[in-house]
Amino acid sequence: MVEHRDVDGKYMRRALELAERARTSGEVPVGAVVVMDGEIVGEGHNHPIGANDPSAHAEVIALRDACGKAGNYRLPGATLYVTLEPCVMCSGAMIHARLERVVYGADDPKTGAAGSMFDTLLSPQHNHRLLVEGGVLAKQSGEMLRDFFREKRGAQAR
Repeated sequence: MVEHRDVDGKYMRRALELAERARTSGEVPVGAVVVMDGEIVGEGHNHPIGANDPSAHAEVIALRDACGKAGNYRLPGATLYVTLEPCVMCSGAMIHARLERVVYGADDPKTGAAGSMFDTLLSPQHNHRLLVEGGVLAKQSGEMLRDFFREKRGAQAR
């Protein structure tokens, strides 16, 4: 398990770098990478504001990138790493992509779909099951989000 955690940390650090890109462009700082056979095949960061696209979440962008490279809308054996617990929309996309595993950083108590608010990723009613692991670099992921929203509230108060 320690070895698995080391690998997870490596890819989550890349997702955090992508989250920082989102933050610097004024988007909620969430980043995601898709990994297959030990190689990053898809990357994304939140971009719904800039793209005027409510589906432009980090996970969806990373899935689109990976599927485009794979030439397939399914990614069996792939793992998606994301800095924040996925929402219902992103969870649905992950299930349809037939990912093997989802690893996330911080819990999302307001819209998380891996057990915090909804059980979308964990529902036994789906015809495809994913392995889900949360809490990987959760402190770093959570701090980035808290700092972002603290800065936003401070700017609004001025």
